[in-house]
Amino acid sequence: MPRTPLSSALYSTDEQRWAAVQTRDPGADGQFVYAVRTTGVYCRPSSSARQPKRENVLFFDSAEQAEAAGFRPSRRAAGDQTCASEQRAQLVAKACRLIEACETAPSLDDLAAQLGMSSFHFHRVFKAQTGLTPKAYASAARAKRLRDELGHTSTSVTDAIYGAGFNSNSRFYETAHQRLGMRARDYKDGGAGATIRFAVGECSLGAILVAQSQRGICAILLGEDPDALVIDLQKQFPKAQLIGCDSEFEQLVAQVVGFIELPSLGLNLPLDVQGTAFQERVWQALREIPPGTTVSYGQIAERIGSPKAVRAVAQACAANAIAVAIPCHRVVRRNGDISGYRWGVERKYELLKRESAV
Repeated sequence: MPRTPLSSALYSTDEQRWAAVQTRDPGADGQFVYAVRTTGVYCRPSSSARQPKRENVLFFDSAEQAEAAGFRPSRRAAGDQTCASEQRAQLVAKACRLIEACETAPSLDDLAAQLGMSSFHFHRVFKAQTGLTPKAYASAARAKRLRDELGHTSTSVTDAIYGAGFNSNSRFYETAHQRLGMRARDYKDGGAGATIRFAVGECSLGAILVAQSQRGICAILLGEDPDALVIDLQKQFPKAQLIGCDSEFEQLVAQVVGFIELPSLGLNLPLDVQGTAFQERVWQALREIPPGTTVSYGQIAERIGSPKAVRAVAQACAANAIAVAIPCHRVVRRNGDISGYRWGVERKYELLKRESAV
């Protein structure tokens, strides 16, 4: 019978919380804080500060509650957090290397044991650092190996499947569409066999190209020259069959143009988003930004659980090929200045101006 993960119920009573403080349990961090009446400070359960007497301790569900009650952070807290953060980053990096080195994904218990952690705590720390569960990271790593294997012209599809760590052909083909967006043989042949419909139109921001695969919208491109947009699409999908579409498809282009001209109309289209696991986390966070508002690259990094990955967030925004539907134009610098935009800063400024006027 599979093991049930522990939960915050482990720290629901004062007795359980005091026990966690006594053992400096890192798994309790984030579940509560404890405050000391005699010093007026509060700490994390795993703090290396000298432990107080039980009668002087109060428990709060969060740091905000402790501060509202008049307590301040421990001076040692900053040092503790920096040290703990570095240790967690090192452990997670080691776990990632272990996962990538294994042909078959190691179990959660095996990974945790190799790192000297409980399964529950390891799972929490890994997801907090990467935004993915260990199982999801292993799946992404295996998908990357598969793409690499299929990229070798001398490797057969069957050899690539087993080389990537799949135990059987049937297990792979059950999820091939989600992993590759097309048949493995088509992917190996550079996308041959995939059909992409597209149309080019005009809007107040210039030329616009909208493309749709069998799965959904795969590109919305903006620029000055319609022919250059078509060339850009061809570069993105060099072996796919590109079909200039009829008036019915042009209705879809009109819908996108309508959203650009009047953001209050909204845009609700199925998207065919293909990127790295990190990029997809960023793009999902972008889709959650309400029209008329902006956030900084640092805020997006914090939202996806990777506060130090500001530069990587900016790179993911730059890699976005689906303009407006994935609204990377709503991300600005920390000081509010409008930074670079794949389709030109002037277009970014105009999009934000229109949304703020709604």
